[in-house]
Amino acid sequence: MTLRRIVEILRTGQPDDAVTIRGWVRTKRELKDFTFVDVNDGSSLTGLQVVLNKDLPSYADIIAQINTGAAVEVSGQLVASLGKGQRIEMQGQTITVHGGADPETYPLQKKRHSFEFLRTIGHLRSRTNTLGAVFRVRNACANAIHQFFQERGFMWVHTPLITASDCEGAGELFAVTNLDLQNVPKTKSGDVDYGQDFFGRPAYLTVSGQLEAEIMAMAFSNVYTFGPTFRAENSNTSRHLAEFWMVEPEMAFCNLDGNMDLAEQFLKYLFQRVLDQCLEDMEFFNQRISDTVLSNADAIINSQFERITYTEAIALLEKSDRTFEYPVSWGLDLQSEHERYLAEELFKRPVIVTDYPVEIKAFYMRLSDDGKTVRAMDVLAPGIGEIIGGSQREERLDILEQRIQAQGMPLEDLWWYRDLRRYGTVEHAGFGLGFERLVQFMTGMANIRDVIPFPRSPLNAEF
Repeated sequence: MTLRRIVEILRTGQPDDAVTIRGWVRTKRELKDFTFVDVNDGSSLTGLQVVLNKDLPSYADIIAQINTGAAVEVSGQLVASLGKGQRIEMQGQTITVHGGADPETYPLQKKRHSFEFLRTIGHLRSRTNTLGAVFRVRNACANAIHQFFQERGFMWVHTPLITASDCEGAGELFAVTNLDLQNVPKTKSGDVDYGQDFFGRPAYLTVSGQLEAEIMAMAFSNVYTFGPTFRAENSNTSRHLAEFWMVEPEMAFCNLDGNMDLAEQFLKYLFQRVLDQCLEDMEFFNQRISDTVLSNADAIINSQFERITYTEAIALLEKSDRTFEYPVSWGLDLQSEHERYLAEELFKRPVIVTDYPVEIKAFYMRLSDDGKTVRAMDVLAPGIGEIIGGSQREERLDILEQRIQAQGMPLEDLWWYRDLRRYGTVEHAGFGLGFERLVQFMTGMANIRDVIPFPRSPLNAEF
């Protein structure tokens, strides 16, 4: 008997193949002379139906043990299935129950459970159809991210999770310390004496690896980061996590046009790879979660992204007959409702908005010749709004220092960042993509906590 994954059996298995499978019982249906058992090993949305005949040794004892949730190993022969909706099934010959599951207490039974309930049993929710499909898509998407960049000669760099920089003031920071919180050392002026802390200065969990990626791009040309980042914002919403993953490429000798081109190619590549590898899961989402999942994927893959400036976007919003909750005016940032109107209703495809007002963007974004805007870009997608944010970086030392001071930041804290403009400066650009936001968009899942295995949010840090 050959041990095989169920997804492989469902795709290529043939009658008379002798195989062994290992997995968990999803359902059991007992008839007079035999029992149908649906076994799933996590490799596919669909499990393999196993038929156990009554003449199987110790049949009654085995059937009593293989309740929903039990871990089993089954060997047998594949046969053509007479059942509707399945090509093949297994005639079980031997079965081992590795671990039973008490049907009186096992919380996942053959019925729909709310996502709110499933979050209370995070150690078991991955066994459900929906969460299983989510995490297969997440895996395929993560793999595609690496393939995309590696095929193009990018180097994957590991930027620090502990940092003394808050990047762009992008959010509240989690402090990292080993000071005794019951007896915090103080200076003569009564402030916390960070000189006695582990790093000798305040340290935090990172909100972005961008600034460090710029360092590496100045040596390796094209690099990317893909790792966890942290925000200590007390936002208990369906769109926020305290710990999430970010993808951040950084390219030397690259301007905003090259940045936009890469972002468009990147999204098209990811969606195509996920459809190629997880079509069954994506069809499931389209049927059970949101009927826009496949049309959104098609819009990403097969549409040429619209490109407009922020100024043009404001004019289009002002001309619309829509009443928005948030005001529309040049100088104000675009809100999600504005972004979705542009992508979903006006252009009906992804939109890249560029050249935002200098006052609402970070210090490192390149100042345009008009002195009023910066070479920033946001990629807006139907159904979600902003999915990528990026910019051409400011490579001119004098202007960078003016921008740092204009935002009230001390120059000395960014001495190393300024050095990059002193020694071999070059135009460069990059963008950031929130990985969970991407998976949420791909799958149509309403709550971002349902697209990461172990969500971290206010008052929630289990496991």
